[in-house]
Amino acid sequence: MPPLALVTAGTRRVGAAIAAELARAGWRLALHARADATLAPELAAVLTETGVAHHCFLADLGETAEVDRLWAEVAAWGGVPALVVNNASLFGDDTAATATAQSIRRHQAVNCHAPVQLTRLLWRDTPAGAQAASVLLLDQRIAQPHGDQFAYTLSKLALAGALPLLARSLAPKVRVNGVAPGLTLPTADYTPAQMQRLADAMPLQRLPDPAAVASAVAWLAGAQTVTGQTIFVDGGAHMHSYDRDFVALERD
Repeated sequence: MPPLALVTAGTRRVGAAIAAELARAGWRLALHARADATLAPELAAVLTETGVAHHCFLADLGETAEVDRLWAEVAAWGGVPALVVNNASLFGDDTAATATAQSIRRHQAVNCHAPVQLTRLLWRDTPAGAQAASVLLLDQRIAQPHGDQFAYTLSKLALAGALPLLARSLAPKVRVNGVAPGLTLPTADYTPAQMQRLADAMPLQRLPDPAAVASAVAWLAGAQTVTGQTIFVDGGAHMHSYDRDFVALERD
């Protein structure tokens, strides 16, 4: 039977691209969503084309009990995953001055505790003698953080700090690596002209697309001698310090 991958927030946007890449590689897929399990059309087409077994699971990763329930339901459906892609993320707009304690706790729960807990559960349930992999989706800003989206940034820094701890503690049974994307999929807050100027401002004069992030995740999934590493997929953005989030830069 093909191995199983759990992809959190795996039905849309970057998560859907990751799931599609894994489907093409033959992985069975447990696709998580918080409330809406509707598949992105491109992912639905790939799943139809490949015919890989897949199932969608709903869970609020901000609740500890929901994380544990998700894991139990995935295992009951398809067995213990061989790969967990921790892609789900909460992204709020605040600063150190405006962030609330509730918002900080919520971001930590979704962006740090949930991936750490899923990685620990993967270690617990992976059979002796087998090896599994956890990939943590980070953010290029962890290299040179700025003050925007304070609660989000704080949670991603915590997850980045947890990565080497998990990799050392859970080896050899579980490999733990990270992918840190740059600006990948614009929201409605960006204009096409702004996106082009931001691309031109990158060291490589280009921004990543979801396929590039998915390719890095898929490579780490199969890199059996790699653990404790973070791949920046960001056009080189992590090598520069930015005063603000990209949405505030190169405005029209």
